[in-house]
Amino acid sequence: MVEQYKQQRPYLLALDSIIFGFDGEGLRVLLVKRGIEGSTWSLMGGWLQPEESLEQAAARILFELTGLTNVYLEQLHAFGDPYRDPIVRTISVAYFSLVKVADYESNLSEAFQARWFSIYDLPTLLFDHADMVELALKRLRYKAAQHPIGFELLPEKFTIPQLKKLYDAIYNTDFDKRNFSRKILSTGLLIKLDEKQKGFSKKGAYYYQVDAVKYGQLTNSFLNFIPNTDTIL
Repeated sequence: MVEQYKQQRPYLLALDSIIFGFDGEGLRVLLVKRGIEGSTWSLMGGWLQPEESLEQAAARILFELTGLTNVYLEQLHAFGDPYRDPIVRTISVAYFSLVKVADYESNLSEAFQARWFSIYDLPTLLFDHADMVELALKRLRYKAAQHPIGFELLPEKFTIPQLKKLYDAIYNTDFDKRNFSRKILSTGLLIKLDEKQKGFSKKGAYYYQVDAVKYGQLTNSFLNFIPNTDTIL
């Protein structure tokens, strides 16, 4: 048994994280500048250490490169093309997350020049990191169509137009205002408040809050009007 282990070749295992951020207007991706192959923008990547779990390594690497902590990371996919890293055979396990930019902007470290970029205007990325972002965006769009994600990225009270901006950003489209409003309100997840947003229109838009009980109970698909969840960049 031990001899079988000795006959195998060791490979490096890396962790890479795709951090999507919503800033109230558009969808962004957090990148850092690395000294590999010159000054190149990349995802938050690093090596698994012997004493770490995959989740612990991903969280540590994210903190070391950006200064961010307490970010929920969901495992996305393993990337194992033999030539993805031209230096040595490296398998990467990718994670992704969706956060509110304002909650983390002030905590970004300058050590690796961490910056937010528009998902639709990215610089050239290291290795196969562009493929990772593409797959993560597909997964995000699928999840947004199947589950009521994203409300955590909005203020405690928000308007339907603000919510629409979030979904417009995720899907890179402009949903019909009336249809979006009708479908969202039909879910029963929102509670209408007796307060309007001032300064953006003559009538003003009513504020809403999420019904926390229904939000916690809902498990079925509700955004079935989302067109083609496989659409990418």
